[in-house]
Amino acid sequence: MSRWNGKRAEFEASGAKINVAILGAGNIAHTMADTLTQMAESPLYSSWIHPYAVAARSLDRAQAFADQWHLDKAYGSYEELAEDPNVDLVYIATPHSLHAEHAILCMQAGKNVLVEKSFTANAEQARQTLAVARETGMLCTEAIWTRYMPSRALINEVIDSGEIGEVKSASANLCYPVWKVPRMTDPECAGGALLDVGVYPLNFLDMAIGADHGRTIERTATSMVPYETGVDAQNSTTLYYNDGTMGVASSSMLVSSDRGGYVWGTEGYLEVTNINNPEAIDLYDNDHKPVRSIAVPPQLTGYEYEVADAANALLDGKIECEAMPHADTIRIMELMDQIRGEWGLKFPFE
Repeated sequence: MSRWNGKRAEFEASGAKINVAILGAGNIAHTMADTLTQMAESPLYSSWIHPYAVAARSLDRAQAFADQWHLDKAYGSYEELAEDPNVDLVYIATPHSLHAEHAILCMQAGKNVLVEKSFTANAEQARQTLAVARETGMLCTEAIWTRYMPSRALINEVIDSGEIGEVKSASANLCYPVWKVPRMTDPECAGGALLDVGVYPLNFLDMAIGADHGRTIERTATSMVPYETGVDAQNSTTLYYNDGTMGVASSSMLVSSDRGGYVWGTEGYLEVTNINNPEAIDLYDNDHKPVRSIAVPPQLTGYEYEVADAANALLDGKIECEAMPHADTIRIMELMDQIRGEWGLKFPFE
């Protein structure tokens, strides 16, 4: 058991901090290091969050990362990080295909984990990983930041209020030209647009019109254009819900898009600027006239919300976060498996 799991009173009395480590040293790991550095300087988080360590496949790379971000420790192997008794929470920042392996390594060593999205490469890996969380009592939660952001509640409040009437349809897209990143096109790394960027439109729809509002998916219709390596280069999926509501999710790793999220109701509609990190929420009436705009609270990087939620959950002795419970992670992973099944796309390790 990790030293602070379920020991909030003891932790608060001790004046200690949650030591956060990063497993992996790629681009997204640097974003998390930046986040943790800002949290350590913020009056909201500095008293209880500490950027502690990093692990990479080589000590030189880990040490360079630690020096850049002023971390206490650098490890040249993931096993060494997992064995450090002072690590409280590990952010898993490796490719999708390795998430399960690395999360399980850490949990079996008594470490809580915050696993970058997509949680794993497929639902079976997700189920195996979450089974280890139950066995070990370690917190295991998916780091899909939009689930933890204040904007989620702001969007849902509008929809639930009836201000745009009865919701009938929605769409969301996220496209970035990231095909030159080697892991994105590599089937061995569970590459492709779906797991990397397409997961966001699917989660947006789940939060805006799906499970957050009691709807279930009855069927899907989906298609994709493959990259030369066989992974999906771009895709579109229509979700048909049990009450007749329809949602469309689109993603691509070849181009840029407006990254918009749209929810259409009988009395108007809602537009979210940038579903990957909401910047504004704008409401319109049926004549397309602006009704009002809802400001999104200022943030450090946006990653701080998932870190804080994970830290709070482990202090309360929980193995999941309320913002992204295990059932939600499994549901989204199963949906992406279903979508890939309709495409006939399997990864080499499946």
